[in-house]
Amino acid sequence: MQIRRILATAVVAAVTAPAAMLSVSPALADTKPAAQNQNKPSIAELEQAVKDAQKAYDDAVVAEKALDQALTDTLAPAYPLLAALNAAQKTADEAEGKKSAADKAVTEAKAKLDAAVSDEDKTAAQQALTEAEAAAKEAADAKATADKQAADASQALSDARVEISKKIYTAQNLIKDTRAKKEAAEQALADAKKETGGGDCVPASGLTAAAVRLPSRIPAGTSVDFTLHLANTTGRTLDQVVPIAYPHATDKSGTKSVDHLLHLQWSNGTGWHDFDSEHRAGAVKALKTGAGADVKLRLSISASAPAQGTGVVFVNADYTNNDGSCGGVPDSGMYPFQITPAGSKPSTVPAKPESGTSTQGSKSPSPVATNGSMAGTDSNGSANGSLAKTGSSSAMSQLALAGGAAVVLGGGAVYLVRRRKTADNG
Repeated sequence: MQIRRILATAVVAAVTAPAAMLSVSPALADTKPAAQNQNKPSIAELEQAVKDAQKAYDDAVVAEKALDQALTDTLAPAYPLLAALNAAQKTADEAEGKKSAADKAVTEAKAKLDAAVSDEDKTAAQQALTEAEAAAKEAADAKATADKQAADASQALSDARVEISKKIYTAQNLIKDTRAKKEAAEQALADAKKETGGGDCVPASGLTAAAVRLPSRIPAGTSVDFTLHLANTTGRTLDQVVPIAYPHATDKSGTKSVDHLLHLQWSNGTGWHDFDSEHRAGAVKALKTGAGADVKLRLSISASAPAQGTGVVFVNADYTNNDGSCGGVPDSGMYPFQITPAGSKPSTVPAKPESGTSTQGSKSPSPVATNGSMAGTDSNGSANGSLAKTGSSSAMSQLALAGGAAVVLGGGAVYLVRRRKTADNG
């Protein structure tokens, strides 16, 4: 457990230090003297680190929203720089009209001068032309001044918008940085509580995970969006629920894995993200009993994937509480699908869960409100899929032969093993 302890210490420091503080190398960490590893942060210190990291993240989100509003405000007619531009443009348009009239007067004066016969008429026409040319020059100078003022006003407005946009970009990067620190602090706290909490993590029959609207047939070379729906009927709030999902597929024979041709991503409303090395997607905070939360998923299948191949998406979730208790969904949800030829259309029939999906057997979970939220975002919407239908299929038997490694996602044994490893290595 030395590496975990050192990383936890680094997380506390990272709340008030640059992001580089988080880049502790495990290889180097193991070379530290044992005495240094004993100076690990307390649970209270880690909890404070989480609070500080959460505040930094919240402040960054508020600042980014304020900048977004500031950019939107530049489109309002009452915005000072836009009002100045509109006024300058109006003056420039009026100057353009005056210049056109003055130029026309010059043209007419020249025509009268050319048509004059007597010396008296020529003298009068010349005088009129001189006055018209002077007026035209004055109008041209006024137009040039007005055009420059309009151009300057336009540039000032553009510069203001660019400056705000730069600040938004910086704010968005700060959100990413503070989110990463917050998640690292939360993970360090969860790890520390698992380490000191004692006992095993246990499966929670009241926590369920279901794939909703995953097509039962997916063409090669396409991407499909669906939802991982979490529901909590455990009778208590789960402080942190971590969604888990993993795709697996074989060729038609069922003996050759083609997992490398599948790519599963998740979204919390800020773009699409890859799952981590343990197939986890962010975290849902404070999932109340009787409530649910949705995580958007996207499965992409390479165009080179074999037609008539067989795939499955495993879904699961685990949880940790502030009191150190932990556990997860008793069994993985297994949602099989067929890979169809490129150019065909995805099925409108959703994939149905196979046996072993949940301890509820063929029963659907009780309805729940969807009000959980992903870390850093709000997760709204509803899921209308049902969990766990008993029975099996030939597709699942084929996958079972080639996908033994995928069962790492299945069942409460995952949590028991994690806890026992912690106890053995602490």
